[in-house]
Amino acid sequence: MIRFLVYLVIAIGLVYFATTVPLGKRTLVGHVRAIWHTEQVQDLKQGVKEKAGPAVDRLERGVKAGYKAATDNDGSAHGSAAETRQ
Repeated sequence: MIRFLVYLVIAIGLVYFATTVPLGKRTLVGHVRAIWHTEQVQDLKQGVKEKAGPAVDRLERGVKAGYKAATDNDGSAHGSAAETRQ
């Protein structure tokens, strides 16, 4: 419990300093935000979206199909414990 509290205090301290202490013209969060909006990062995000898009779509279809199969009530899936007792 004490270890958790120490880590929590450290995390809160890091967040506080990252958002309030200026490092030049900006805080750490301000620098990250400025970098995130540069043209190079926008190109990087677009490239990742183009390359990873088909894989994400396949993964999403697989998850939806698995969810549908797990929640299907047509009798082909295993029933709950209450249904098997009847």
